Amino acid sequence: MKKVLISASIALGVLASQAVSAGGAELYKTKTCWACHGKDAKTTAMPSYPKIAGQNEAYIIQQMRDIKSGKRNNGQTAAMKGVMGLVSDDDIQQIAKYLSSLK
Repeated sequence: MKKVLISASIALGVLASQAVSAGGAELYKTKTCWACHGKDAKTTAMPSYPKIAGQNEAYIIQQMRDIKSGKRNNGQTAAMKGVMGLVSDDDIQQIAKYLSSLK
């Protein structure tokens, strides 16, 4: 019985992780991240825009929070500042999880 419960718990964890990743993929589209960072998060609209596929999840979260709060404020953040007003903390975490899962 313990093996069944453990297996079920692992399966639910995997499914929950996939759901968050799928949610992050949808948010990446609906929050228009793809417009600058590319549909694959690698093929950017401008050479100076970062390729963010496969980036560390904690790093993505911190950068997005810093841009949203104004702590990070340089030439590259001006376009993102407006978009970040539309992104919640939960959205940030889901998008970051999705991006970090990409190769």
